[in-house]
Amino acid sequence: MPKMKTSRSAAKRFKLTGTGKLKRNKAYKRHILTKKSAKTKRNLRKPAITDATNVKNMKKILPYL
Repeated sequence: MPKMKTSRSAAKRFKLTGTGKLKRNKAYKRHILTKKSAKTKRNLRKPAITDATNVKNMKKILPYL
């Protein structure tokens, strides 16, 4: 059985928490920031937990995480 390959793009975007959940950064923080409020931009800085519906697929493309 050959080794499974990790999706490098996903490996750079997701980290595992101590309890085994997937942590990700939020989107919409790259450009067109002038129309967004300071509160919105501040909340986009905080990491988010990946939704449970996507976890199965993420574990498949991150076999060694």
